[in-house]
Amino acid sequence: MKWGMGVLLLCMMSACGREPRPAVNPQNETEMEKRRIGNQVALYPMPVTVVGAQVEGRTNWLMVAHVGIIGHDRLLVSMSRSHYTNRGIRAQGRLSVNLVSREMLPTADYVGRVSGAEVDKSHAFEYHWGADGSPVIDGSPLAMECRVEDIYETPGFDNFVCSVVNTYADPAVLDSAGRLDYTRLKPVLFEFPTYSYLATGEVLGRCQRLDREPGMCAKEPMAADGFVRLSKIEVYPEYREAYLTRAVEVGETSLRTEPGVLTMYALAEKENPCRITILETYASRAAYDRHIASEHFRRYKQETLHMVKSLVLADQVPLNADNQIRNFMR
Repeated sequence: MKWGMGVLLLCMMSACGREPRPAVNPQNETEMEKRRIGNQVALYPMPVTVVGAQVEGRTNWLMVAHVGIIGHDRLLVSMSRSHYTNRGIRAQGRLSVNLVSREMLPTADYVGRVSGAEVDKSHAFEYHWGADGSPVIDGSPLAMECRVEDIYETPGFDNFVCSVVNTYADPAVLDSAGRLDYTRLKPVLFEFPTYSYLATGEVLGRCQRLDREPGMCAKEPMAADGFVRLSKIEVYPEYREAYLTRAVEVGETSLRTEPGVLTMYALAEKENPCRITILETYASRAAYDRHIASEHFRRYKQETLHMVKSLVLADQVPLNADNQIRNFMR
């Protein structure tokens, strides 16, 4: 009896000396498929900007891609402390943040790889002075004059916390209500892992309204049996308007709801608007089979069969397989 009690006490003491094992979540018993790749800051891509400032009496430009938002009224502009531009920002307490368009990109890249301490970059861009005294690039589709409210230092970096004083937009990037339209603005993006510039993509949908205003569904990659087709259609003149209405409808529905439909682009001949050509791209033969079996396509065929005078389906061979076609829709 004494021996048994001693063993029990020893086991209890041994258990108390160990940390408790975490409860096993039955959903996490298998090994996670994701690979651990270190502690990378991986919130890329980010918009490319050119920061403008007065440095020692001279305008200077620097390409900066580490720009973020704090709350709804602050920007964070993170810049290596070694940059010449930082001196002017610290001294003046102001700067401009200019979004980069595709046309600006070569010059933006240049001002990002040469130092203002060695090269006069003041004439790299045509610019005007903003109302708050910061240089604003004429060719930038969107520019913000900023005041430095605080500087948060991290090893090797000055992180400027800024308020936005003035925002300047090219009329071409505003919609009819005067709001910024990023499908027109199309800022250049930067991603750090491969040091590449990217273009902005299509609109996927409206935030918190996807149930009412569906966007484009995620698309499948082009498979080995994917193909491009030109559907050449001639409709009877008296049915032209009715046919176009149904063709536009089925094309938009297919693009928004079918992952394997990559392109559905309808065109009418200028000289003979009854002749219509539809550029179609399918990710695979199976995607095409799903498309022609879909309810919206079958309804389109039934409703337009009597409208069509002739139909020719001409499959195409891309001359450059790397040149992929994708529809973009607002």
